[in-house]
Amino acid sequence: MAYAILFDSTKCVGCKSCESACAEKWNNPYDDKIAAEEKLSAHKLTTIQTKGEKYVRRMCMHCLEPACVSACPVGALQKTAQGPVVYDADKCMGCRYCMTACAFGAPTYEWQARAPKVAKCNMCIERQTAGKPTACTEACPNEATMCGDRDAMIALARKRMAENPKGYNPKIYGMDEVGGTSVLMISDVPLESLGMPANLPTEALPGLTWRALETIPSVVSVGSVLLSGIYWFTHRRAEVAKAERSSL
Repeated sequence: MAYAILFDSTKCVGCKSCESACAEKWNNPYDDKIAAEEKLSAHKLTTIQTKGEKYVRRMCMHCLEPACVSACPVGALQKTAQGPVVYDADKCMGCRYCMTACAFGAPTYEWQARAPKVAKCNMCIERQTAGKPTACTEACPNEATMCGDRDAMIALARKRMAENPKGYNPKIYGMDEVGGTSVLMISDVPLESLGMPANLPTEALPGLTWRALETIPSVVSVGSVLLSGIYWFTHRRAEVAKAERSSL
């Protein structure tokens, strides 16, 4: 079963119970000052952002084909069969390519630590494997966050939208973005208007990257030939000029 999280912005009241539960799960500090921070950080792996009278939740989207996994040169990030993207700090060399590759800005870094690591949500894989909901889902008092099989979460989103078509924007964010994600979002307005990345390709980012890289050998070959030709031409001119001078 491939796990997924569904976030329904129309049901979120901004209580931030999900933030508190996530912090407790990861043994991270959480107080009023941290609650007021509306950005992801090494001590805040999910955050509720206030958008006027609406709320949106930011966290790792657990892409079906993650760019962070593709970018990691040492295999510190892996996409599991269950759905979550997990991080192995023992393999990490601190290059932070994952942070650059992520279209959602999800991976963060322990900048102040002596031995810093990347920090990101792992969708409570150990809880879900044990048949438990994610900590954030368990804490949500209003079913704004739900979790379970990805197909079931898609079905739940469509059910809510069908039951209240005027109350929802007719799009499930995460269905197609960057090839699909394991975190799905619905709202009464486009999620992009609430700050989620817009104009993302529907193709997985690693596929786009590899297609671009495939052109490099031919480009390099052509470039090498051109540079060699330029070198031969200029070097030949110098030899001819030298020969002409010596014959005078």
